[in-house]
Amino acid sequence: MKRILLLVLTNLAVMAVLLITTRILGVDRFLTANGLDTTALAAFSLIIGFGGAFISLLMSKPMAKWSTGMVIIDQPRSADEAWLLATVRKLADQAGIGMPEVGIYEGEPNAFATGAFKNDALVGVSTGLLANMTREEVEAVLAHEVAHIANGDMVTMTLIQGVMNTFVVFLSRVIGYVVDSFLRRGDSESSGPGIGYLVTSIVMEIVLGFLAAIIVAWFSRQREFRADAGAAMLMGRKQPMINALARLGGLHPGALPQGMQAMGITGGIGKLFATHPPIEERIAALQAL
Repeated sequence: MKRILLLVLTNLAVMAVLLITTRILGVDRFLTANGLDTTALAAFSLIIGFGGAFISLLMSKPMAKWSTGMVIIDQPRSADEAWLLATVRKLADQAGIGMPEVGIYEGEPNAFATGAFKNDALVGVSTGLLANMTREEVEAVLAHEVAHIANGDMVTMTLIQGVMNTFVVFLSRVIGYVVDSFLRRGDSESSGPGIGYLVTSIVMEIVLGFLAAIIVAWFSRQREFRADAGAAMLMGRKQPMINALARLGGLHPGALPQGMQAMGITGGIGKLFATHPPIEERIAALQAL
């Protein structure tokens, strides 16, 4: 609940800073004179940036279940499922969070955690991970995911994404109005935004969206280091997590659906946009603890 409150307050603070800055620089007077109400735009940006991220967070568990086709373990059907549930319960108790739902899905080695609340989260584990790792290594991966939940990483990432969305929506439209006003200067017969606004705002939304994605990815990489350290703490030693990462480095990482990629144990599509650091860097960070 504290992190959700922080999500709301941060977005409000972002919009306040944007409005104050435009007024100090006199930009708001220029924009208002050209038909743009910055206060209304700020409210719109807040709703889009915050609302979309918050809805995504609330839908994260059902979307994860649907997109991976996972089977939730309600009653263990085998010794392996019983061990999996018991291990997650033990780690959750150590981390001081409620027991997450646990599910298994078909796929190459990977795992993820998601959910809006620490005491109502979901841990998903692939069949490939269970088949290719020792129990100690699987436990280390589970500890990593439980550490994500205990750290509130799902809400933190939603917070950051919401702030970035707010900036993108607001700034792309402000820049669109400025460019459109420049292109149509002296055209006294026209009113309202023209084609310059439409094209510029779309282009800037794409460009700023890429920049926002880089920032979000950087934060995601930092939380992976913290979750690795959290796993070492929950396990009582760092070697199991090091072994798990080393084994993952030699396996083909399983692809997760787009919305789940930042929550997986491994993955990434390039240095700037990668949601996870390279395996070698993660192992080095653990060895340095």
